[in-house]
Amino acid sequence: MIRIYRLSFICWLLCTSTLNAQQKYDSSNIPADLSKNAAVVVRNEEQNVLVKNERSLVQTYSIVMTIMNAQGDYAASISEYYDPFSVLSNLKASLYDAKGVLVKTFKSTDFKDQSLISEGTLFDQYRKKQLTFLHSTYPYTIAYSFERTFDGYLTFPGWQPVSNFGQSVEKSSYTFQIPQQLTFRYKTSNGLQTDSLQKDQKSSYSWTSSQIPAVLYEPYSTGVATITPWVKLSPDQFDFDRSKGTIRTWENMGSWIDQLNQNGQLLPEQTKIKIRSMIAGAKNDQEKIAILYQYLQSNTRYVGIQLGIGGFKPIAAEKVAAVNYGDCKALSNYMKSMLAVAGISSNLVVLGSGRPSLDSKFSSFTQANHMILCVPGKQDTTWLECTSNYKPAGYIGYANAGRQVLLIKSGGGELVGTPVFKPEDNTQRRTAEILLDESGAADIKINTSYAYAQYEDNLYRMLEEPVNQRKKIIQELSIPNLELNNFSYRQPDKNLPVINESISLKSSQLTTTGGGKIFLAMNLLNKKEFVPQKTDGRKTSFSLPYGYEDTDEIHFKLPVGFAAEFIPKDIELKSPFGTYSTKIVQKGNELIYTRKLLIRNSTYSASQYNNLVDFYKQIYQADKQKAVLVKM
Repeated sequence: MIRIYRLSFICWLLCTSTLNAQQKYDSSNIPADLSKNAAVVVRNEEQNVLVKNERSLVQTYSIVMTIMNAQGDYAASISEYYDPFSVLSNLKASLYDAKGVLVKTFKSTDFKDQSLISEGTLFDQYRKKQLTFLHSTYPYTIAYSFERTFDGYLTFPGWQPVSNFGQSVEKSSYTFQIPQQLTFRYKTSNGLQTDSLQKDQKSSYSWTSSQIPAVLYEPYSTGVATITPWVKLSPDQFDFDRSKGTIRTWENMGSWIDQLNQNGQLLPEQTKIKIRSMIAGAKNDQEKIAILYQYLQSNTRYVGIQLGIGGFKPIAAEKVAAVNYGDCKALSNYMKSMLAVAGISSNLVVLGSGRPSLDSKFSSFTQANHMILCVPGKQDTTWLECTSNYKPAGYIGYANAGRQVLLIKSGGGELVGTPVFKPEDNTQRRTAEILLDESGAADIKINTSYAYAQYEDNLYRMLEEPVNQRKKIIQELSIPNLELNNFSYRQPDKNLPVINESISLKSSQLTTTGGGKIFLAMNLLNKKEFVPQKTDGRKTSFSLPYGYEDTDEIHFKLPVGFAAEFIPKDIELKSPFGTYSTKIVQKGNELIYTRKLLIRNSTYSASQYNNLVDFYKQIYQADKQKAVLVKM
C-alpha cells in the first residue's frame, strides 16, 4: 500500500508539473493586446549579471518566446557568442507547441559550434553556438538559457527587452550586482525606474518591464529603442587581456588607446627612404598627404584582425610595411607613421561608423567600432578613411561624417566633430539629349555626375565588370524598349569624390500616340517610383539616410514637322523635408525639361510622417508630367 501511494503521488506530481508547463506556455493565454501586431511575444526574460572583480563576471540568461507567425521565425534561430575571454555553459533549449505541450528538448551538444571568421577577416577568435528551432505550425514557443563567464571585460551586458518591430513583451527583467568598491555608470531610457539595494558589500540594481505591446514596422524609423525600455552600462575600471585601464571619461579611453599604441609607429629604414623619395617633388603638405594616401591604397589591403587586445591595439607599422595588410587600426596607424616621416603630424580617431555620435555624457567601448585618421592643418583638416582602396583623400564616407568622434592625443582623448556633408554636396547632376523621330523612336545620350554621398552610393558601378555594368544599366533605367550602345564610368580626379557616367542608347518606342498626337513623358530618368503608405498613430520618429540634391536637365529635339500643343506648367513644392521644382522651356524645336529635388536629412517627430508621405505623393504625381506634340 505504501509503495502504491508513493507511486501515485509521484505520478500526480509529474502530471501537475506538465499541466503547469502547458498552462504557462499555452499561446491562448497571451493577452489580446500583446498578440496584436506581434510576430514574437516574449513571455518571460530574465538576465542576471554578477560582477566578481575587475576581471571576472558571470551572466545568466533565460528567455521564453512564442513565435506567432512566419515573420517571427528569425527569433527561432538563436546564436550565443564566446571567445578566449568568455566561456558558455549550461546551454539548454526546449520547443513547445501552441498548447504549451513539450515537443523536444535540446542539450548543449545540439548547438552547432561555428567560427565567426568572415570574408575579409584574417584573424578572429570569436565563435558562436547556434541552434535553429524547426516547427511548421504556428504559434509555437521556444525557451532557452545559458551561463556565460568572462575572464576580462571591457563592458557590461546591456538590456533591451524589445529588439525588433513586431515584438511584444509580457515580462522582462535585468538584475546587476557589483562589489561596492568597484564603480560603474549606467544610462536608461526615459522614465525607466531603477531599483537599487546595498547589502553584504555588494550593490544590486534591477530593472523590470512588462505588458509592452508590439509596434508594426515603420518606414525610415530611428528604431524601437526610441520608445521602449533599455539600459546601457559601462565599468569605470577594467582589466582585459593583461591590460588595465579606466574609461570613466572619453579622455580616459583616449589615454588607454594612446598607451596601447606606444612605439607602434616605427618603420623600416628602407620604407622611410621610399617615402622621402615619393614626396620629394611635392609642393606642400596636401600634396604629400595625397601621394602617401594613394600609395597606401595601392599597396595595402584591409583584413579584419580581432585577437584579444588586438581588437583595440593596432599592429605595429613596421609589421604592416612587411605584410601589406591590416585592419582599420593598423592601416590608420601605418598612414600616421608614413606622414610622420614626411614631417606631418596626425591623430588616430575612434568612432562608431554607421552609428550615432559618441555620447558626450556616457563613455563606453560599445559605441565605437572603427578607426580613421585626422591630419590637422594650418588652414584645413584632412580626414582619411584608410581601409578604402578607392575613396579620395579627405572623403571619409557618409557613415563616418557629421558625428562626434574620439580624437586620440598624447596622454588622452577629445571629442571632436567630423565633416558634415550638406545636401548641396551630395549631388547628382544629369544632362540628357533625346533625338525623337515621328515613329516614337529615339537616340539618347545621358551624362551624369555623382558627388560625395551619391558618389559613394554609385562607386560600385565603376568597380563592376563591364558585363555586370551593362546588366545594371538595363535593369535600372526606366526607359522603355531600350538598346544599350555604349557606356563608361570614370573618376576624373582621384582627389575628388566624383564619378562621371556616360550612356548612349536607343529606344524603339519612347513615346505613345493617339488621335494623331504624340504623348511625351518629360521625366524619363529620375522618377519617384514609390510612395510609402500613411500611418495612423505612428510611434517612432524618423530620419532619412542623408540629404541630397538632384538636378536633371533633358533636351528633347522634336521630330521634324512637329510642335508642342501642350506643355505642362511649372511646379514648385516646398516642405520641411526639402524642395522640388520642374520647369519646361521651348527653344526652337527643343523642349528643355529641368527637374530639381533637394532632400534635407534630419530627425523628424512621428507626427510629421504623414506630411512626408504627402510631399512624396506630390513629387510622384509631378514626375508623371507629359507634353503633347502635334504635326504642324
